[in-house]
Amino acid sequence: MTEAFETRLASAIVWLNGDAVRHLTPATRSNIRRWLESDVYAEFWPQLLELIEARDEDELMRLFWERIPFGTGGRRGVMAELGSATINRRTIAESAWGLAQYVLQTRAAAQASPASPRVAIACDTRLRSEEFARLSASVFAAAGFQVFIYHEPRATPQLSFTVRQLQCDCGVMLSASHNPPSDNGFKAYWSNGGQVLPPHDEGIIACVDAAEGIPIADFDAALAQGRVAWVAPEIDGRYVQAVAQLARSSSREIRALYTPLHGVGENSVLKVLREAGFTEVDVFEPQRALDGRFPNVPDHLPNPERTAIFGPATDFAEVAGHDLVLATDPDADRIAVAVRTREGRFACLSGNQLGALLTDFALAHHTGTEGYVLETLVTTPLIAQIARSYRVRVVEDLPVGFKHIGAAMEQLGAANLVFAAEESLGYLAGDYCRDKDASVGALWCLELAAELKAQGKTLLDRLTELQRKHGWHRESQSSYACPGPAGAAKIAAIVRRFRESPPTHLGSARITRIRDYGRQEERTMPEHRVTEQLTVNAGELLFADVVRDHLSGQVALRPSGTEPKIKCYFFVQAPAMMPFRDAELRSLDLLKELESALDEWLDEAA
Repeated sequence: MTEAFETRLASAIVWLNGDAVRHLTPATRSNIRRWLESDVYAEFWPQLLELIEARDEDELMRLFWERIPFGTGGRRGVMAELGSATINRRTIAESAWGLAQYVLQTRAAAQASPASPRVAIACDTRLRSEEFARLSASVFAAAGFQVFIYHEPRATPQLSFTVRQLQCDCGVMLSASHNPPSDNGFKAYWSNGGQVLPPHDEGIIACVDAAEGIPIADFDAALAQGRVAWVAPEIDGRYVQAVAQLARSSSREIRALYTPLHGVGENSVLKVLREAGFTEVDVFEPQRALDGRFPNVPDHLPNPERTAIFGPATDFAEVAGHDLVLATDPDADRIAVAVRTREGRFACLSGNQLGALLTDFALAHHTGTEGYVLETLVTTPLIAQIARSYRVRVVEDLPVGFKHIGAAMEQLGAANLVFAAEESLGYLAGDYCRDKDASVGALWCLELAAELKAQGKTLLDRLTELQRKHGWHRESQSSYACPGPAGAAKIAAIVRRFRESPPTHLGSARITRIRDYGRQEERTMPEHRVTEQLTVNAGELLFADVVRDHLSGQVALRPSGTEPKIKCYFFVQAPAMMPFRDAELRSLDLLKELESALDEWLDEAA
């Protein structure tokens, strides 16, 4: 380091500690100092000094306002060239190093065999995903791991499958799922193929936070030496076979249009459908190319929960004569469906609606004497009612996140899983992996649609039949965004207020009970008195049970584990004895009232 550069560095630290700084929070200053004062960040000093010397406090705040958390299964956020609050080469290397060190500690404590630990790594089509995957491989190789990495982008559930197939100690998926093109992420998987759970997540976080100097092997040299190896092509075939053999029906007469939204789904979903005998599935060409910019997706936001993403594909399908349109997110673990109506247009199914349909399909074809259905707390109660009508066990109080479904499979025996669902378009059957998979969702959706088409019906008709039998159920959700440095504090304040002084009414609906899964308490309203202890710890999830006339409902608030926002969930049920059209109209009216009332409360609380 030259004397001139040392002077620049010292001046930067003086400015950072001085009174001339106007907008940087104490946490931001601390994070910047950490990067300036440790040699392990030396490669980033030139860029960081330029920002400091330009007094670009807005950019410094954006890059350093937090240390990007290792949250729900890993890290996810906006990409940048540097910064503790972004996804960049340093934060990816920290993540890989932390996971590697924790695995080594765990193996040592268990006195594992002296054979090298193993890791499987894959990435999706996002910008820089391949770069980050190879960087992760280089970190693991330097830590003494045998690394198996995919040569091309693959689906997240295939990574879960590969961890199990290759008997790896852990796995890494480079993906930000359905986030905007600006984002990327690091998902960590354990040896069972599921995303990491306590106590492993806390142990990994501690190792990530302790990262200083990180050894990084040369990728090409490690590949030549065999310390890094490409995943063998036969693993692709085994994965496709594992999903395709879950077929439950021989019906195949259905025309579908499939869009991978510029993601990896053609390598998983489409191959499974072809293997299972569906010959009339076309790919929507404008959204087919692997491209992390998602150029032909509306607003460049490849989230299949957004009905807007279906516009281009359904416009094409209306003219081309397809019965269904299927869409998957970039890493192909979520699937959404739009169905042709009697009028020739297309209607989008929600994740809850598709989950209920697939649950009924799975149970109708279930032949075993044992079995169970899994769903998370924020998934439709209709699934549980359907399962009980088949006299099958249902676990309906799992915390949010498919990793908890994977854990329940391990506890209950994966071989007896009939079906698992979460409202955010995540579905799984079989025991081949431990994460949601769009492939099995697509397979069973087409099988059910083909069966119904042979009867002159559609998925919408079957959904109506289920509602008539089990009572009207309708759900929706919204998000309350709290971005930036003040966002986390605002989210915490809103949750605290709803917990400690909740409203007694939402519109004309009366709140009768609060279920606080963070404190594991049930409180009666309006007294707000604890009446029961809850056995499930689901983080900061809060439920309010409501009633209006003969309708019941629930409103839930949950801080997102991957994005700076509060997710809001709304549920309404009408009894089966209520006239169907009346139930539909009154339920929709209550749902809209709950949405509006909660939005007003959030604005006031914030």
